[in-house]
Amino acid sequence: MHRHSRERFAAGRGYLAACTLGLPADVTLDAVRRDLESWSAGTASTGEYAALHERARAHAATLLGRATTEVATGSQVSVFAGTVAASAPPGAEVLCVDGDFSSIVGPFLARGDLRVRHVPLADLADAVTPATWLVSYSLVQSATGEVADAASVTAATRAAGALSLVDTTQATGWMPTDRLDADVVVCHAYKWLSAPRGAAFAAFSPRAVDELTPHAAGWYSGADPWASCYGPALHLADDARRFDVSPAWHAWAGAEAALGFAASLDMEGVRQHDVALANAFRERLGFAASDSAIVAWPDLDGVALAALGAAGITASGRAGRARVAFHIWNDDDDVEMAAAALGR
Repeated sequence: MHRHSRERFAAGRGYLAACTLGLPADVTLDAVRRDLESWSAGTASTGEYAALHERARAHAATLLGRATTEVATGSQVSVFAGTVAASAPPGAEVLCVDGDFSSIVGPFLARGDLRVRHVPLADLADAVTPATWLVSYSLVQSATGEVADAASVTAATRAAGALSLVDTTQATGWMPTDRLDADVVVCHAYKWLSAPRGAAFAAFSPRAVDELTPHAAGWYSGADPWASCYGPALHLADDARRFDVSPAWHAWAGAEAALGFAASLDMEGVRQHDVALANAFRERLGFAASDSAIVAWPDLDGVALAALGAAGITASGRAGRARVAFHIWNDDDDVEMAAAALGR
C-alpha cells in the first residue's frame, strides 16, 4: 500500500466501519461532484455515462482477475444471486454457510422448491456431495470476519461437478480476489471499495454463461444496449454481459473512480496493512491473531459498541457482536483509540 493512501480520504480517524460503508477517496468525491454539476446543468450525456460504465467494468475485471467479457454489472448482490437461484432445477441442493449474509441465502430459500443446507464455514468443503448443485458462500463472513478456505471449497465443488457462487463484498478492496476459481463471483462496491451504493458487479465462468438464464434481461443485456432497447426480439450478449442490469448512472459515475483507485493499489500491500492493524487491536484485547481485517467479538448487551461510539469511533454491531474493520485510512493511532475506549 502506498504510504500516502490515507491522505486521499477527508475523514478516517476513528472510522472503523469499512465493513459497513466505505469512505470516498478524493477522486470519487470529485467524480460525484462533477456528475451532479453536469446533471444539474443539463449537460449530462448518456454516451459519456456508457463510456465511464465500461471503464468501471474494466476496473472490476482487474480486481477479479477476469476479462471484461466475463464481467456483468448490476445494482445489488441479491439480484445476481437471484438469477442463479431462478436457474436452479427444482429440488436442487444448495449448500450455504450457517449465518452467512442474507443476499446469498435468501434467493434460494425464496424458491421454496430447493433443498438448502447450512453448515459451519469450516465444514463447507467437506459438506459438498455429488448431489450438490451449487455452493453459495461469502469469501469473508460479514458477522464474524472469518475468511473461507476458497481453494478447498473450489476443489470440492469441481470434484462433485457442482457450481459455486462466491460473494466478495467483504473481501474485494482489502485483499486480493483476482485468483478465485468460481463460477459466479459477486461483489457490491460500497464497502471496502468505497463506491456509492448501487454499483455491483459479478464474474461468470463459461459454464455459468451457458447454464444460467438471465432472468433480469433488459436493454442492457444485449451486445449493444443502444440497439437492444425494443422488442419483440430477445437481445442477449454472447458473454457475461447478458447478465447486466441497466446501470444507475450516478452511482456508476462515482464507482468508476472508486474502482479505478482500488485497482491501482497493491492489494497484497493493502491486505498486509489492514490485517496488521486488526491483529494489533486483537492483541490489545487478548485475542489470537487472524487473517482478517475484520475483528468481531461477543457484545450481546452492546456495552462495547456503546463505549466505542462514546469515544468518537464509528463501529458496528452484527449478530450479537461488536465489529470493527481496519482499512487504508486507518493507522496505529486508530488501534490505540479503539483499545483505549474499551479500557485495554
